[in-house]
Amino acid sequence: MTKDYKKELSTEQSEELLKVLKNRFEKNMNRHEGLEWTDIQVKLEQNADKLWSLNEMEKTGGEPDVIGYEEDKEIYLFCDCSAESPKYRRSFCYDHAALESRKKNKPENNAVDVASSMGVEILTEQQYRALQKLGEFDLKTSSWVQTPPEIRKLGGALFCDRRFGHVFLYHNGAESYYAARGFRGLLEV
Repeated sequence: MTKDYKKELSTEQSEELLKVLKNRFEKNMNRHEGLEWTDIQVKLEQNADKLWSLNEMEKTGGEPDVIGYEEDKEIYLFCDCSAESPKYRRSFCYDHAALESRKKNKPENNAVDVASSMGVEILTEQQYRALQKLGEFDLKTSSWVQTPPEIRKLGGALFCDRRFGHVFLYHNGAESYYAARGFRGLLEV
């Protein structure tokens, strides 16, 4: 039986998370030039569920930060900006079907379901490549990315990393999992 709980932080948890996010925002202005923290904080304070998702990203090692703003939708984009794939989101296969297909040595979970439970989306290849323009990520690890249905239907899944100064896209069986492969999440606020 799954435990039912509110996806809401206490006042103290919210205040502490906002301090962490503000500090990271100010230390990494190259990721969000032209944006003001006060505007972002107001939006976060109005969306407790998004703040909860950011806390999930933070506590699993993602180090979320603002990486963009979509003016037409008035949406701030937060992404996992940890140097390597988030520590507590590794060793997962790609999705639930892949997890169920494993007969032996099943991983603890799968990337798609964990992302969904956190209220975030796994990055697309394009989003992953855009993130890599803001810094160098996954020099020792790799991250699952959203896989097109036609590839997934055939049993495959995609992942990316950065090696030799370049971003690479690879394929693997969706049921595979490795200690150095996790996933990065994207959250719209």
